[in-house]
Amino acid sequence: MVARTYTVAFEGVEARIVEVQCAVSAGMPNFAIVGLPDKAVSEARDRVRAALTALSIALPSKRITINLSPADLPKEGSHFDLPIALALLAAIDILPREEVESSVALGELSLDGRLVPVIGALPAAMAAAGEGRRLLCPRACGPEAAWVGGAEVIGAATLDEVVGHFTERAPLLPARPGEVTRNAHTRDLRDVKGQERAKRALEIAAAGRHHLLMVGTPGSGKSMLAARLPGILPPLTPMEALETSMIHSLSGLLDEGGISRTRPFREPHHTASMAAIVGGGRGAKPGEISLAHNGVLFLDEFPEFPRTVLETLRQPIETGEVVVARANAHIRYPCRFLLVAAANPCKCGYLSDPSRSCARVPQCGEDYLGRISGPLMDRIDLRVEVPPVAFTDLDLPETGESSATVATRVATARNTQTRRFEAHPGMRVNADAEGRLLEEVASPDTEGRDLLTKVAERFGLTARGYHRVLRVARTIADLDGEATVRKPHVAEAVSYRLSLQVGK
Repeated sequence: MVARTYTVAFEGVEARIVEVQCAVSAGMPNFAIVGLPDKAVSEARDRVRAALTALSIALPSKRITINLSPADLPKEGSHFDLPIALALLAAIDILPREEVESSVALGELSLDGRLVPVIGALPAAMAAAGEGRRLLCPRACGPEAAWVGGAEVIGAATLDEVVGHFTERAPLLPARPGEVTRNAHTRDLRDVKGQERAKRALEIAAAGRHHLLMVGTPGSGKSMLAARLPGILPPLTPMEALETSMIHSLSGLLDEGGISRTRPFREPHHTASMAAIVGGGRGAKPGEISLAHNGVLFLDEFPEFPRTVLETLRQPIETGEVVVARANAHIRYPCRFLLVAAANPCKCGYLSDPSRSCARVPQCGEDYLGRISGPLMDRIDLRVEVPPVAFTDLDLPETGESSATVATRVATARNTQTRRFEAHPGMRVNADAEGRLLEEVASPDTEGRDLLTKVAERFGLTARGYHRVLRVARTIADLDGEATVRKPHVAEAVSYRLSLQVGK
């Protein structure tokens, strides 16, 4: 008689249910795993055998066959150890078959029977909830998986505890959701001397998730400003935290005993490959743009990234998702991130510094910033020049508003947008609005529309640029608490659009 339990195989952020079947039959002693397993899954038989030996459980001298169904779905990872062990224990009548069959399990076994944490507990819990089954996982993964309220999550430290739970010798309590509370942001906007226009651009970007490009000489404070952006962003909503943590769980980044409500801040180096930024490689794993979902992607030295890498950002910026296509996999990942890019004005870095001379003005700057293509620049809403700060100004008292003050305004504007788009699934901030809805919520008054029309004619705004100005103007109006987009809001939005005309 065949014993069954269930586990999952991952396809992007989705977890597909896999039925683990175990049959013990007469024949030459053998332990075979079939169903398209990879090397890690094939090695599970040795780990399971050693773990059972540690519990003084002897396998019968018969033919043991483990089938992972559906057989045409690739099975990867060490998390198949625990479900294989459960199916085997049920097949030899040590565990009750009905209880084992009503569970979804994942976990890696050490040779002494301990359960080792694995990636993907959160998507696995979602799949278990969809099937109406409980989830059994390593104890360290329990607080993460318990965020899915639709499934009972049991976390165990050893295989012996699992046996005790199923035999009711020592039942385990359900795991409770864990939340990682990180230290409050110690980087404050008041630490930045001057740069009031750049600070204002950061506030607008944070309020409406508008992409931002800062151009300035080395040492002008671009990276310093970007590092303070997380301090003014509101915490993740429960739904956003679940979406983001699903991706981080698959990448093995949830290793602190729960999920965090802090928005991700990713800052890959400019030598990163296309697979590292967009996703791909072995198993079509998520890239930096997906790890920054609902957070910030900071690309310092923007023109130094390979052109092929920069151009791959165009479609994800526009659609909020990326399809990683490989010969054996087509995986879709969400990637609604806030792009913050920083660049020097030219290769030497001092094109705009009056105290230094650049021998190749203006060709140096045109060649350097020309590495950013026109179509990519067209997708960046806010473009700011960050002038150098004199060292004599560094001793001046702190000026400007604190991050807490700015964060309050950003949170108020975000709440306004939440109410505005609550009847439109998939839309949360002004940057998501498009089509007729954008016309409804961001249509300016008569004076504002006249100004925008003149700017579009004079500077040749594309249709995309026109709509992006409307979105930024809507966010500026939200920050001012205005229900209508007026001429001053349009004027400020246009000023950020036209401050840098680069890209070829």
